[in-house]
Amino acid sequence: MEIANQYLSFLLDNELYGFNISSIREVLEYEQVTKVPGAVESILGIINVRGHVVPVTDLRKKLNIGEVKISLNTCIIISEIERNNEKVTMGVMVDAVQEVIEIDNDNIESAPTIGSRINTKFINGIGKINDKFIVLLDVKEIFSFEELEKINEVSKVSKENLNLMEQAV
Repeated sequence: MEIANQYLSFLLDNELYGFNISSIREVLEYEQVTKVPGAVESILGIINVRGHVVPVTDLRKKLNIGEVKISLNTCIIISEIERNNEKVTMGVMVDAVQEVIEIDNDNIESAPTIGSRINTKFINGIGKINDKFIVLLDVKEIFSFEELEKINEVSKVSKENLNLMEQAV
């Protein structure tokens, strides 16, 4: 028997997607995002997660499938991405989070080369669960090295500004 992989499933435009659970730190209910002037286009802004500045991106916008319409189900998935021995923490806004699911390797097929509305380099595979499919995304591929560098810079500058504002009060 193959070892099962765990994925956090979520909805984007009524389609089921998933991130490997190993890159997920937590899931938060939607909260107001503070805009950051001059931030990368895909960055909506920042949120405060227990004293840490975390940039948030709209995954729909990043994958070119529209923009999230804020609702009671909108969530922010906090993930950690490691690049060059440095961890970058970021939030990914999605329409709704579903559940953690296990998918055996036997039930995961490679990404289709045609017919996908998102860039196939972002897709680890297509999982089959009963009669449904789930698009398994690679959070590390969704954000390029350059974007992660800019995201990390936004976090650092925002944290410094937050500290300066707190000292002034």
